[in-house]
Amino acid sequence: MKLKQSAARWAALGALGLLAVSAQAIDLVGAYDQALRHDPAKLAADEAVVAGREHAVQGDSLLRPRVSLQAGLNHVDDHTTVDGPPAVTTQGAGYVRQASVQLSQPLYDPAAWAAKRQLHLETDLAETQFSQARQELTQRVAEAYFGVLLAEEALRVTEAERATVGKQRERAQARFDVGRGRITDLQEVQARLDQLLTKEISARSTLELRRAQFLETTGAPAEGLARLTAEFKPSLPEPDSLQAWQARGEDHSILVQVRRSLMAVARAEIDKYRLSARPTVSLVASYTAGGQNGGLSAFVAPSSERTGVLGVQLNVPLYSGGAIESRLRESTARLSQADEELAAARRDVRLQVQDAYLAVRTGVASVSSFEQSLLSARTALEATTLGRDVGTRTELDVLDAQQRAFDAELDLVHARFDYLLGRIRLAAAVGELGEQDLRAVNGWFVAP
Repeated sequence: MKLKQSAARWAALGALGLLAVSAQAIDLVGAYDQALRHDPAKLAADEAVVAGREHAVQGDSLLRPRVSLQAGLNHVDDHTTVDGPPAVTTQGAGYVRQASVQLSQPLYDPAAWAAKRQLHLETDLAETQFSQARQELTQRVAEAYFGVLLAEEALRVTEAERATVGKQRERAQARFDVGRGRITDLQEVQARLDQLLTKEISARSTLELRRAQFLETTGAPAEGLARLTAEFKPSLPEPDSLQAWQARGEDHSILVQVRRSLMAVARAEIDKYRLSARPTVSLVASYTAGGQNGGLSAFVAPSSERTGVLGVQLNVPLYSGGAIESRLRESTARLSQADEELAAARRDVRLQVQDAYLAVRTGVASVSSFEQSLLSARTALEATTLGRDVGTRTELDVLDAQQRAFDAELDLVHARFDYLLGRIRLAAAVGELGEQDLRAVNGWFVAP
């Protein structure tokens, strides 16, 4: 009985621990750590880079010795007659055994050297693609995180506006019931309330979708996310020069690095086929031991033999049916294709950098502008409400002023997150997005 009570106590404590973990706020860096262990695309990239690293091992093996062992045991039933004179007849049965060890070491094989270089370049490509996958995950986590917060803020503003209009509807109904209000005022408030109810339903749907996207990306529920601090102040990019950022992008962008690696692999492919028509020289050695069980003639198999061979082997390709020439032409075309794709990647990077750079610079101005707009809208709402109370403004005027105030608040929220996304995308466009960037952005967030 005591054992059962103890087990139940420990189970309860474990459940409380799980609840505490689930209730703990998760910030941007925490979401990224969760995604590293959960995201299928990132896990696939982990396996891809492991596979890609084996290419370098395979390339090294091309110039290393090859050793093989062959062994056999055969039963022989011999009946041989040799016409004379004198005639000789041998007859017997027995087993013949043989074992051989062979070694081959390339001494001169230019095609193998080129193939080795190509395989090492493929390993470098795998490493670059792995870095690209991590950067893409970083950006997707940030976008999913900001998407949830933005959707929550949109729902909060919509709920606040709906609650405010609901109170106005009650006020308009009360004034109409005592004969002090007009039916048109009540209908206008009711129409605005119906619009907000529809808007709230759409906002809730959007929030559920953003939370599902966050869960699929990180494997963690989008609950208790750290919020953007009220002291958040955007700053201009450093350096504040589009040309400088574009130059960094062309030099360090992951997309450009991948295309450069593909171009290097294509160039190595040309070298491999260009050199495959050259002669090769190899050191060869073998050792063979064999014999029989004694029931066979020495003409058929010796009782015992030991043979060692050491030499140099020359192989000169003469004609391959045109395959090598065709592959060389194909590789040359692939190199031209890779060169054009590299040029296209540089163009795309320049445009991505410009888009993100302008988003950051515009975001700084937009946040400041919308902060002032929100203050003005709230001041105008107070004045309009006072005017309604003294009879100089209508209920519709108040509704319009309220809508402008809530729209200004929502515009400010959008501007702040657009700026943050611009920062993330600018770092990604120049190939510098990593965990350190998330930590820098994460400093603007606080636990709810």
